[in-house]
Amino acid sequence: MSNQGLTWVSDDPLKVEKAFLVGIEHKNSEALEAEEHLQELADLVTTLGLTIVGSEKVKLRTPRTRLLLGTGKARDVVNMARECGADVLIFDDPLTPSQQRNWEAFADLAVIDRQEVILDIFADRAQTREAVLQVALAKTTYAMPRLRRRWTHLHRQRGAAGGRGMRGEGEQQLEMDSRMVRVRLAQLRRQLAEVRQHRDVQRSKRQRRPLPVAAIVGYTNAGKSSLLNTLTEADVLVENKLFATLDPTVRRLMLPNHQELLLVDTVGFIRKLPHLLVEAFKSTLEETTMADFLIEVIDVTGEHLEEHHRTTREVLADIGAGDKPVVTVLNKIDRIEDALERRRIARKYPDAILISARTGEGLDDMRAALAHELEASLCVEDVLIPHQRYDLVAKLHRTSAILRESYDEDGIRLQVRMSRDMRATLAPYTISSD
Repeated sequence: MSNQGLTWVSDDPLKVEKAFLVGIEHKNSEALEAEEHLQELADLVTTLGLTIVGSEKVKLRTPRTRLLLGTGKARDVVNMARECGADVLIFDDPLTPSQQRNWEAFADLAVIDRQEVILDIFADRAQTREAVLQVALAKTTYAMPRLRRRWTHLHRQRGAAGGRGMRGEGEQQLEMDSRMVRVRLAQLRRQLAEVRQHRDVQRSKRQRRPLPVAAIVGYTNAGKSSLLNTLTEADVLVENKLFATLDPTVRRLMLPNHQELLLVDTVGFIRKLPHLLVEAFKSTLEETTMADFLIEVIDVTGEHLEEHHRTTREVLADIGAGDKPVVTVLNKIDRIEDALERRRIARKYPDAILISARTGEGLDDMRAALAHELEASLCVEDVLIPHQRYDLVAKLHRTSAILRESYDEDGIRLQVRMSRDMRATLAPYTISSD
């Protein structure tokens, strides 16, 4: 894998290859939680294509302004990193721009944090023009206050002297970089506005054919894309990697009650998801906020199932989708062969559906649950459609449940169970119950 994602100015590959990870155990947190976060950082760094040569979990009672850690502990971390041959320090906690500059001067190494790693993975994964622009905007916004970093202008490319000759690029260069970044930000915002306008047009077209929508959400690598592929015979990229897909994919699913449902596969969530990315991907995440209900996919084999579930719900609340109805599915149940363990999981999560996107186990139950949730989100109305609007009648047969139908000289009288969006479309033809 290329490490191109680590640069925001140049397309040249980077020379940093060996990472030393620093996890933080805060005063009120548990050691196990800090260890879990550090392991997840290791997964992220591996996804980025770097080699992990060592790590250290640091107990932090009082954060320090200059280096986050105390000087003595910071010196220990640098010595351990050098002994391992690391050329980049990666912190699990976010560093302020000044802390990054201080660390790079103190350690004479490239220094980044978890949010920059995630930004770089997103940059590596982005495929569509919108995703590329969204990530570029987030990365450029992130880089703006960090222009004084020793490694930024030269893209952290190591020199023979370990970077000692790279100091003091000068105020003139800094002003040029700052001006370049401001121009780039304005350009990205303008391009992204154009792309989002195009997406809004596409969305409005879809809403004019008001099929109900369910958004597939969940922690990254829980199997959302695999589930979409299995249910709809789609061809979305599936890899056992974090953030394998970023762009929303919409596919149609026929349910057992003969109604159609649009499934939207969305970007995966993760702990400590950078706010810059949440902001940048708002137009993509709007697919979640506009859905009729959500399908939360959870990896039943994951060691941190509960925390992943909690993180997903927190992100949903942050983007304004926290009050949506949710169908919860526990994926990858095929990996649990012990019948007793399966029964324990079923008792612990009685409202969840146990499925395997890989083998198809439990998908019939899931389809039935989706049909039930869809019906619960529908309303029943009596309508009178003029004879010249058989197109609306055909649309109702395709998208809604016809409970009763009759014909007379005034038009077609129907009693229909339909989505609230379709109800708005048919408002002019609704028969008053008075």
